[in-house]
Amino acid sequence: MKKYLIAATFVTGLAGLGTMGMALADDDDCRVPMADWQPRDAVQNMAEAQGWTVRRIKTDDGCYEIKGRDAQGREIEVKIDPGTLAIVEMEYDDDDDDDDDRGGRDRNQTPTGTGQPPANGLFVPGSKPGAVVQ
Repeated sequence: MKKYLIAATFVTGLAGLGTMGMALADDDDCRVPMADWQPRDAVQNMAEAQGWTVRRIKTDDGCYEIKGRDAQGREIEVKIDPGTLAIVEMEYDDDDDDDDDRGGRDRNQTPTGTGQPPANGLFVPGSKPGAVVQ
């Protein structure tokens, strides 16, 4: 009886993993057959009509994805339905993004000005920091 219970549990678990895997793999935002896709030139024209400057057009999750700048000069990433050219998702990239083009060079800079160490005896100008363990 235990063998059948263990086998049934194992098979049920595998079936659950298969269903979960299918759900994870099925994350396309756009579900348009390739035969119904508008050409890239139409995507370019739509973006220019919006006042966008296009840096790159690629496909992602079954959608067209435009990277560029909007009419105000902000970095944008826009997902477009390939059949209707409707905007599916639009993101504005801000300067606080970790994967920006600066590579973190601007972050955590030393503050300007003349900062003074606290007057607690731990930091003495011109000497190495030290600690005494008691």
